[in-house]
Amino acid sequence: MNTLYSFVCSVNSYLSDYVLITLLVFTGLFFTIRTHFVQVRCLGKGFKDAFSHFSLHGAIGSSGVSSLQALFTAIAAQVGTGNIVGASGAILTGGPGAIFWMWLIAFLGMATIYAEAILAQETRVKLDEHTIHGGPTYYMKKAFPNLFGKYIAVFFAVAAILSLGLIGCMVQANSIGEVCHNAFGVPTWSIGLVIAIISMLIFIGGLSRIAHVTEKLVPLMAVLYLVGGLILLAIRIRFIPETFAMIFKYAFNPEALIGGSIGYALKTAISQGVKRGLFSNEAGMGSTPHAHAMANVDLPHTQGIAAMVGVFIDTFVVLTMTALIVISTIYAGDGPLAGATGSTYTQLLESAGLQKTNLVQIAFASVSNATVGNLFVAVCLVFFALSTILSWNFFGKINFEYLFGRKYVVIYSACSIAFIFLGTVVKNDLVWELQDMFNQLMVLPNVLALIALSAIVAKAAR
Repeated sequence: MNTLYSFVCSVNSYLSDYVLITLLVFTGLFFTIRTHFVQVRCLGKGFKDAFSHFSLHGAIGSSGVSSLQALFTAIAAQVGTGNIVGASGAILTGGPGAIFWMWLIAFLGMATIYAEAILAQETRVKLDEHTIHGGPTYYMKKAFPNLFGKYIAVFFAVAAILSLGLIGCMVQANSIGEVCHNAFGVPTWSIGLVIAIISMLIFIGGLSRIAHVTEKLVPLMAVLYLVGGLILLAIRIRFIPETFAMIFKYAFNPEALIGGSIGYALKTAISQGVKRGLFSNEAGMGSTPHAHAMANVDLPHTQGIAAMVGVFIDTFVVLTMTALIVISTIYAGDGPLAGATGSTYTQLLESAGLQKTNLVQIAFASVSNATVGNLFVAVCLVFFALSTILSWNFFGKINFEYLFGRKYVVIYSACSIAFIFLGTVVKNDLVWELQDMFNQLMVLPNVLALIALSAIVAKAAR
């Protein structure tokens, strides 16, 4: 496992430091320009359309789901451990400035995810009277109607199955196990068993049950986390200006905190922001188009701007709340890392026992007590991670059916449930690195197809 861990880290370092940054920034800029800043022009309408008929009891049609249910299924995938554990890891490794780069990637990513949703709607297929499927594998074959299109579609489908249906479930379950162990002292394997059973019962119901669960779970978990976060920020309100100042300061001057040369430190801050930003909002990764393809809407553009709302909520609301919580309590004012620089920063991290899995819990405990902080974060993270498991499993299932048909889906489901359990008993760092690697591999063929079909996206935006 140590050998595998070293290999995966090397691959991820190359992908995130060079390939991923180039692809995501270029693609986001490309579609921002081609759509005439659709994320600025149409975001307000996206919110209005998505929530004007808000309901926790949306109807499932004979095929597909409502636009809001598709959006909540996508948000369920986006708002997961990346918003708590991932954001914390980015801050610890890249400094508070990593959040600035997350914001930038999210802004550009809103145009990218608009393109993904448009193409998912345009190329979706009706498999039978009750089933609609769509996503990157379908628009890849339209982009490249030859052997190359088939090859990259298969490559994407395999990466998606591993990333979303298997390894992704391990990451989410791993975080649930860790945080519940910290909060309640229960064995991680027992938590894994409970999550696996709950997930299995929901998987059996298919799209209908997943849509009904996510449309209730997503608003509940978001409101719970945001209310708790606002209470903490109200207590630390005098440090909020300093918190925002640190985000912008260390975005361009990270070496003052994390040490090393300016080039190394800046690369670390940017790569952490990009990598964890992708894991959080998933724009460009090709996961959420599976949900947006199933929405029953009159125009693809309608679901395209709904998809942008998902990225906005994920990054600019939920993830930003995590950033403000962590930085205002850990880095600003009288926090344990306040004033730390270079080697002192590393020493303080080790001596204080700060890790990405417990950082938010420590932040809440600093303004209440350890029991309340651990309990609150544990409950929130269970909601976040469980909702992501449900959506990711379904996205992986669509790609499994694309490759092997429905006959063998039971094998995929059994493997996915087993991986959920295994996620709570394997090494944490390896699980995260594997997830990052497969996430990034999904981006490569997805971006190729998006660029190739950009004329369709530009037409929809006009």
